Amino acid sequence: MDIQLGRGKKARRAYGIDEIALVPGPRTLDPSLADTRWTIGGIDRDIPIIASAMDGVVDVKTAANLAKLGALGVLNLEGIQTRYDNPEPILDRIVSVGKSGFVTLMQELYAEPVKENLITKRIQEMKDLGGIAAVSVTPVAAARYQETLSVAGADLVFIQATVVSTAHLSPNSVTPLDLAKFCEEMPMPVILGNCVTYEVTLNLMKAGAAAVLVGIGPGAACTSRGVLGVGVPQATAVSDCAAARDDFYRETGTYIPVIADGGLVTGGDICKCIASGGDAVMIGSPFARAAGAPGRGFHWGMATPSPVLPRGTRIQVGTTGTLEEILLGPAKLDDGTHNLVGALKTSMGTLGAKDLKEMQQVDVVIAPSLLTEGKVYQKAQQIGMGK
Repeated sequence: MDIQLGRGKKARRAYGIDEIALVPGPRTLDPSLADTRWTIGGIDRDIPIIASAMDGVVDVKTAANLAKLGALGVLNLEGIQTRYDNPEPILDRIVSVGKSGFVTLMQELYAEPVKENLITKRIQEMKDLGGIAAVSVTPVAAARYQETLSVAGADLVFIQATVVSTAHLSPNSVTPLDLAKFCEEMPMPVILGNCVTYEVTLNLMKAGAAAVLVGIGPGAACTSRGVLGVGVPQATAVSDCAAARDDFYRETGTYIPVIADGGLVTGGDICKCIASGGDAVMIGSPFARAAGAPGRGFHWGMATPSPVLPRGTRIQVGTTGTLEEILLGPAKLDDGTHNLVGALKTSMGTLGAKDLKEMQQVDVVIAPSLLTEGKVYQKAQQIGMGK
């Protein structure tokens, strides 16, 4: 329903993940029966969780470990891993600098050019470790390194930017990336994002996207919403984009997954994104907390090192457990940030959803008090949901 913002402007109410709750139906099932399998670009995965292509979250080893656990990790091909042959001392500098010098240091470190030979090297390293070589580039880099990506043997290519559309206007001196042509020419599936609307999702699917990323600015380390004022809360964004997926499937018979990207910290957040219509989620900060994560207990946004307009920051998330404990348990924390898969399966059991398609159909209510109702002691003592 439209709301009159002023005499000349109407607005639509949008909802975030924190504002909704999932409603149990007439049936329940044992969590062991809950099927969380899904497919992206012809690759079957047991777990609908992807680790974000962020330098503090995914390196070659992390990506390989996630693949072995049944999930997926995406490597940023415009980050530290492809600018420096040995990224370890660079990561040490990033995590040790003070707050006041952080942005300028990032701008300095990321000014080092991307090396095409390191793109090939990192992809090969991921495959050598038995991982799935999923990599991420911006549209500009996709055009620049298309040939390298084509022959390097990546399994999946993610084209990511704050907003990606098929109707991009560029100066006369710049030839914009033709997304449809790129998807057609590449020998591997191409995932496109990010977007938050029905129309753009539908256009990206028509362009040949193997999956679509949904989310502008909700990430823990992202400041785009503050810097640009742009974004749509995730519950509404995912629901709108999922509607485009369903209409595209009805028209073409081709099912294109929708991936909720950003703003998700707990198992409950993941459950609510699937219930809003998502096929999977992409998360960063939960995995940045894993022992052995490249960020060493820190996490920063992909647009943080921008030389002209940084739209990310560095946050300290700490180290709370192993990658396996965070993803599969057993949980050592009581706040929903460990055993994310166990949380999803238990929620599906409580809601009576046998698989992800049924989870997408559960009832949802608007519930602003969901996370605060009755939690006065947890809040006062900073435990559980009060942290």
